[in-house]
Amino acid sequence: MSRDKASTVDADLHKVFGKPVSELYEAAAGPGASPALARALELRSFLALAEEQVARVRDRVHADMDPDRDMGELSADKLRFDAQWLQAALEARDGYRAALGELLRTMPPPAQQGRPVRTAQLRATATLRPPAAPAPPSAGAARARRP
Repeated sequence: MSRDKASTVDADLHKVFGKPVSELYEAAAGPGASPALARALELRSFLALAEEQVARVRDRVHADMDPDRDMGELSADKLRFDAQWLQAALEARDGYRAALGELLRTMPPPAQQGRPVRTAQLRATATLRPPAAPAPPSAGAARARRP
């Protein structure tokens, strides 16, 4: 994965989990690591890769459009392909950022992570009344297909 590549959410992860990203990867590999941390780091790795792809396409387009470059080397087909590639990379980046943001917003605070959640057993106490009229004999019957 992309542990060594920086991503735009590294500061957010540090803020939420209280440790730099390199230490978070070590913690996630250890026993008792929270599933939220593992998922967050997985999404972060995918995001870092998508951001690298965006940067590569951007840099390639900038190099192709350099004012000192020979105009005869310009290719509309190549630029169209780069635009499609950039669109796909941006969509992937946006999707990973949204998924990671949602995970960070919905996960329990770090102090509560790892503690089992107690839930009370609920019982249904309502009773159903019998229907006012019996169902017609054709209720629920399958319809015949027309030729």
